[in-house]
Amino acid sequence: MTRFLNALNRFLAPATAVLVVVALWRLVSEIHPSTVRDEWMGLSRDQSIVYGIALIALALWIVVLSGWIHSRRPPHTGQKSKLMDILDRLTNRQALEARLQLEATSEIIDAAALADALKSKVIGQDQVCDDIAAQIRRRLALQQRGKPIGVFLFCGHPGTGKTYLAKQLAIQCRRKLLHFDMTQLSRGTGGSMLFGTPKGYVGSDSYGKLTAGLRDTPNAIVLLDEFEKAHPDVHTNFLTAWNDGFITEASDGKQISTTRAIFIITTNAGMQALDELQSRFENDGEELRKVSTNILLENGLAPEVLSRIDRIFIFRRLFGLDVARVTALEIEAMISNYGLSVCEGGIDPEVLWKFMETQEKLAGHASSRDLVRSIEESIADSLIVQKQAGQTSIRLLYRDQKISAVAGS
Repeated sequence: MTRFLNALNRFLAPATAVLVVVALWRLVSEIHPSTVRDEWMGLSRDQSIVYGIALIALALWIVVLSGWIHSRRPPHTGQKSKLMDILDRLTNRQALEARLQLEATSEIIDAAALADALKSKVIGQDQVCDDIAAQIRRRLALQQRGKPIGVFLFCGHPGTGKTYLAKQLAIQCRRKLLHFDMTQLSRGTGGSMLFGTPKGYVGSDSYGKLTAGLRDTPNAIVLLDEFEKAHPDVHTNFLTAWNDGFITEASDGKQISTTRAIFIITTNAGMQALDELQSRFENDGEELRKVSTNILLENGLAPEVLSRIDRIFIFRRLFGLDVARVTALEIEAMISNYGLSVCEGGIDPEVLWKFMETQEKLAGHASSRDLVRSIEESIADSLIVQKQAGQTSIRLLYRDQKISAVAGS
């Protein structure tokens, strides 16, 4: 039925033109019937044929012209006009257009306030917090962009706060975080999880996680954790996102803009050599970028990927009281996850020391996940006992070679 209506609509204009020609002929015949008939009868046979052919040609020419005009008309003109009429009638269209324009223009943030907020949460990385806050402020102020707001590479040892800083940045900037563990994409086909599956294959009825995420929240922060462990083909898929300002959804070919997104890449590649460079070029960001790029190239990151990185940040290793601070925060978070709170001064220093010793034994390979796992294994059972006893506040003590939670006072 729909096909029939479309065909009818396509031939409606030419048919109308034919009817108009016939109606005009009938009108002239009615007004001057004898004149038309006499003039026609007075023509010779050859003249009648010529006039008949001319009349038919004129009618066909009108039909063709009408069809051409119909085919060249702008699509959906009436629908757009109707939509604008609705906006004019029901709301303030000018105010709505101004709001849309404002969304697309620059955004100004307080870099100092952002840096302070990040430093209050991320331990031992004050220089990185100051630098990234300044970078984001400059890039958000740009009114026209054909690329993402920023593509930042976080380098350094596990457990130095790379992932945690990205999460805190999303919170402070009030942006959604799209977090992807790139170790899960070690195969060439892993890109389908992010960018969708081509038509004809299983899974092509839904978008990829990255394309769907940026379609729904184009101003998200995209965190690509341990990027170096993904397959090189997956790396290649990001080149257009960072260079051309869009990614393509494989299932339907639609282009999803990346110009309002912030990409943060984390890597542990070359961490020992980068750690030494960080102290040497701490105040020279451009020189640090040059020498760190060479090290990252030697450790497997492709030059076409590194050339699209806007800024490289090197996280320094944590020592001494910084490790104690991170450990204390993780313990507090773990206690909170069990519906309890730790009273002020409620963590025995010996407890912190034991966890710090465990991290030190793992040297540069200890990650924040290792620390969290160690804390949970040590105190979870004791926390459950206190929760069942109806306690809301607890203390952690180190007694008889083990950690115990007791009622707070």
